[in-house]
Amino acid sequence: MFTPNRRVEGLQWAILAAMLASAAWFWRAAPDRIPVHWNLAGEPDRYGGKVEGLLFVPLLSVGLYVLLRVLPRFDPARDRYARFQGAYDTLRVGILGVMAVLYAVILLWVSGRPVDVGLAVGTAVGALMVLLGWVMPRLEPNWFVGIRTPWTLSSGTAWRRTHAAGRPVFVLAGVLMALAGWLKAPWALGVAFGGLLAGTLALVVYSYVVWRDAPDRVPPGGTP
Repeated sequence: MFTPNRRVEGLQWAILAAMLASAAWFWRAAPDRIPVHWNLAGEPDRYGGKVEGLLFVPLLSVGLYVLLRVLPRFDPARDRYARFQGAYDTLRVGILGVMAVLYAVILLWVSGRPVDVGLAVGTAVGALMVLLGWVMPRLEPNWFVGIRTPWTLSSGTAWRRTHAAGRPVFVLAGVLMALAGWLKAPWALGVAFGGLLAGTLALVVYSYVVWRDAPDRVPPGGTP
């Protein structure tokens, strides 16, 4: 059964508290128009008011924290979470970390300080993908986290081998995403997303190939 780790929860609470405190700190001095979206060139292409600009990311982060915290309770495989709790906690902290970087970009703009949006966001998202790839082989079969195809959910062998193969795919995609942020070129971002899409499709096909010959396979759920 999933049991919260106090240090992990405390770290996430600290991140959320810092974001909410920052919103309160910058509220009075912030302009009425705050960028909430940037184009591929790192230039703001949509603005919002103070509520959207300063509160949307922190409140979304709170929502993500609550969702990922309670998700195991609704998983029929909830008892398995204890076996990969370290990997699951790592992903939860990583997701909040990316949200914090995104919010830091907004606060730097509000403060009038120059910020390379493509570099910051590309590096943060790339790092999260590398993190996901690195912990992927440690994930146990469940309904919410990992590469969930009808075949990985119908064979422990297919799950393990597909997630082992997923490590280099997501690590490479994360590196490409970070490089796209450094290069600041639309083609580099296209290569990163294209590589991720191709790798994901390859993993789906691979999961079926492994399942087809797996000794522990069962028909996918809902089939006779």
